[in-house]
Parts: sequence; structure tokens; C-alpha cells
Amino acid sequence: MELLSRAVESVLRGNNAICFNSSTPSHLQFTMTAVAMETQEDKGLDQLQRENESPIESTQNINSLPSLDEVEGILGYKFNNKRLLEEAFTHASLGECFSNERLEYVGDSVLNLLFTKEQYFEYPDLWPGALTRLRAANVNTEKLARVAVKHGLHRYLRHKKPLLEEQIRQFSREIERYPLHSNGLIDVPKALADLVESTIGAVFIDSNSSIDIVWKVFKVLLEPIIRRETLKTHPVTQLYEVCQKRNLKVKFVDLWKESTSFDVLIDDQLVGRGACRLKKEIAHNRAAKDALDNIWRILDQRDNSIPEETNSLT
Repeated sequence: MELLSRAVESVLRGNNAICFNSSTPSHLQFTMTAVAMETQEDKGLDQLQRENESPIESTQNINSLPSLDEVEGILGYKFNNKRLLEEAFTHASLGECFSNERLEYVGDSVLNLLFTKEQYFEYPDLWPGALTRLRAANVNTEKLARVAVKHGLHRYLRHKKPLLEEQIRQFSREIERYPLHSNGLIDVPKALADLVESTIGAVFIDSNSSIDIVWKVFKVLLEPIIRRETLKTHPVTQLYEVCQKRNLKVKFVDLWKESTSFDVLIDDQLVGRGACRLKKEIAHNRAAKDALDNIWRILDQRDNSIPEETNSLT
């Protein structure tokens, strides 16, 4: 445990260049490398965030964007009112007299209703609490942003949001590490999730409020849908559950002001750390995930040492 604490602390205080020796356990090499890579990644994101908050306008050329008719091909749906389609793909930053915010509001409600209905019949044995968690996993910001990227809907979004394209590229790279869902470990461009919701709202209004038509259009696009067997527990929740079962004390140390990071102490020993310069919540989640990755090895070592200690007393 002390070796782990020193190793993690060393890489967090030092540069991204890491030197190992033959005595460094492989699992510590992995943790130290991951922390360094995460730090480097966040430095790039931090720079991106600062630039994104500057008054520089987006370099997106609205006139050169592909036709929204192509969106109808992606959706497999022909709009009766093309104005709804245009509204769904117009971000407020464009400065027009309309934006996709109202349709986003509609789409959010419709999407929640659709998953409520589908899961009610698909899982007749699940209680409301479990159904709520399952629905939330399928309608949250990351899940919907993945849908936008997967089907290329982001290419048609009209905006003047600085450097959104670079944020999307960064997000597209990050989700490759987490095929289904990261559970709060990566930064998500909210504009992508809003786009999917506004598109759902547009189809709902255009189809005379038919939830059946909306589900027919979007059921395939929303795949892979997170189901009971693929639903993962949030790392913070899982960490508390693991430690509670083993009567271990968990403490998160907020170092946000000092280093935009969190430490995780278990029984007063440093077990994990997570950092994210853009969002405090992500740093918190990453710390929990890092602690989970390490706690299993620690518990295995502790469990394996018990028989040896018992034998030495006999």
C-alpha cells in the first residue's frame, strides 16, 4: 500500500516522463502511465477551454455546410415542414431569430417518455429505481452525443461556437476507449446531445406528435441501447459499495483549487487520484475509477496474505 501511495504521488508531482526500474510492479507502472497520460490530455483540453471562452468566432462556413436534405437520409424520415429541420440544426450561437432550444426541450421529454414506455414492457420484473437508472443511462448527455458522432449528425449543425469542431474531435477520440459508455470519465460537448434531442423534437412535431413514428425513426439510431445486462455502475457508487461491504473507510480529498484533482484515501492510505482541468465532477469520477482499479489488487493481496499469516501461527 505504501509503495502504491509513493508511486502515485511521485508521478503526480513530477513531469509526464516516467522512469521505471526492475523493482517497479507492473500494476504501478500502468497506474503511473495512465495518470501521466491523463494529465497531458487535460492540459490540451484546458488550453482548448480557454480558447473556447475567448471572443474568437468559429471558422465554420455556414454556406459551405452540406445540405440538410442529407439528414433526412440519415434519419430515414422525410419532413413535411422543412423549417423544423432547419430549426433543429441551428445553434443559438448563430444569432438567428430562432434556435434549436425549444425543440430540444420537446425532444428531451419525448425521449424520456419513449424509454419509459419501452423499458416498462421489456422489464416487467424491474422496480422503478432500477428502471430509472436504466433510462438515465440511455438519455444522458454522453449517450446522446455518441449518437450524433456515430451517425455524423454533428456535421450539419449550424453554429458560431468557438472551436466546437475540435472539442468534437477530442470527444470522438475519447469514446474509442469506452465502447459503450464512460460513466462520467470524459468531457462531452453538450451541443451534440442537444442536437439529438432537438432532432427528436422536430420529428415529433412534424409527425403530428406521434411517439410511434419517433421511436421507429430513432430506435436504430440510438443503438447500442444500454440494457440491464450491459448497464455499468457509476465508479463513485461502485467504490462506496465495495468498501462498505469490506468495512473500509473511503475519503475523497478535494484538491481542485491546488491541482484540479481529487485524491482517494481508503483507510487513510492513498489509493487513487483523478484529474481534469475542465470539470471538477470528471476529476472526482476519475479518482474513483483509479481507486477501483487499484483497490482490487490491494484486496487480492490482503486476502492472499491471510492464509500465510494463519499458517505461520500454527
